[in-house]
Amino acid sequence: MSLHSLRPRRPLRPLRPVLTAAALLLLAAAPAAPAAADPYETVTVDPTGTIGPDGTVTLSGTYRCLGSTGPVFVSSSVSQSEPTIRQGIGGTRAVCDGAEHRWENTGTPSAKSLRPGAADVEATIMELHPQGGLPLPRFHAAERQDVTLTEG
Repeated sequence: MSLHSLRPRRPLRPLRPVLTAAALLLLAAAPAAPAAADPYETVTVDPTGTIGPDGTVTLSGTYRCLGSTGPVFVSSSVSQSEPTIRQGIGGTRAVCDGAEHRWENTGTPSAKSLRPGAADVEATIMELHPQGGLPLPRFHAAERQDVTLTEG
C-alpha cells in the first residue's frame, strides 16, 4: 500500500479565481501609468568625489524638484571596476519647492573596493508617494555621470 492511497481524497480548490482577484485588486490600487518626470526637475552630479582614509566616500551635486506629497530623497550609488556592481552612498532628504538645492551624500561601502580614479555615479530623486495607503516610489529625476574619486 502506498502513501498516496492512504491520504483522503479531497478536491483541490482552483487557485486561478483567487489569483485573478488578487491581481485585479493590485491593479486597481496602482496608478494607471507611471507619471513622467517634469523636465524642470533635475539632479546633477559634481565631477569629483572624495574617498577618505577610512574608505568613506562623499558625492555631491545639485537638485531641483516640484511638489511632493511624501518624503523625498536624493540617493546616490557608485560603480568602479565592475559596472554591474553598484555601491550605495547615503541619501539626503530633499525639499521639492522648485528651487535649486545642493545635495551631499556620505557613506562607507561594505567592501573597500573603491579607490581613487574614474568612477560612474548615479543620483536619483525619489519620493515615497502615498498610493492607496502604501508608500510607492515616484521618481522625479535621475542622472548618471562619470566622476573622478580623489583622496580626501
